[in-house]
Amino acid sequence: MTPLLASWQPRLAALAHRHAGDDGAHDLNHLQRVWRTAQQLLAHYPQADALVVMAACYLHDLVNLPKNHPERQLASRRAAVLASRELAAQGFPADKLAATAHAIEAHSFSANIAPQTLEAQIVQDADRLDALGAVGLARLFYTAGRMNSQLAHPHDALGANRALDDREYALDHIAVKLATLPASMQTNAGRALGEARLAWLYRFRDDFIAEWGD
Repeated sequence: MTPLLASWQPRLAALAHRHAGDDGAHDLNHLQRVWRTAQQLLAHYPQADALVVMAACYLHDLVNLPKNHPERQLASRRAAVLASRELAAQGFPADKLAATAHAIEAHSFSANIAPQTLEAQIVQDADRLDALGAVGLARLFYTAGRMNSQLAHPHDALGANRALDDREYALDHIAVKLATLPASMQTNAGRALGEARLAWLYRFRDDFIAEWGD
């Protein structure tokens, strides 16, 4: 890590911590994992601005609304505005503020904002990768519990004869959203990681169904 990144990382973590809520799926550990994954992607794209990526990784959930909140799609835009204000007050390089804000607002699945820069693409991929694999599975069921969802449909867990509903049944979320993420990755490196983590989720789902007795 460069001296510039090393000097900003604790400041960004502290800023994120000050605005943290009680959502364990979007806590400081999530932000640090997203940054670690982003560093894996940056290794493939050294031309990207790592400071912009790091700042967006740490601050992308500065405003975090619940999945079932009616204004969920506005959260990333609000986070970008708040992050720009907080970073400017801390002396963040002015010429990197707009790029950081765009990476923050474009990370969100629900906002549906296309990432226009490599930095935004990396942040979006890194955040989506944290929804896949073992940690992503834990976050899935944690979030489902907060939304009072059931684990799975009692008689048709795979949705063979019903419409999938991931607000009602946690397991449905794998097919409804998570299965779509690898193809939505903006980088080749992100897509490869996403496909590997999705394959793990499918193996889990097979084991779950076998035990569920569907």
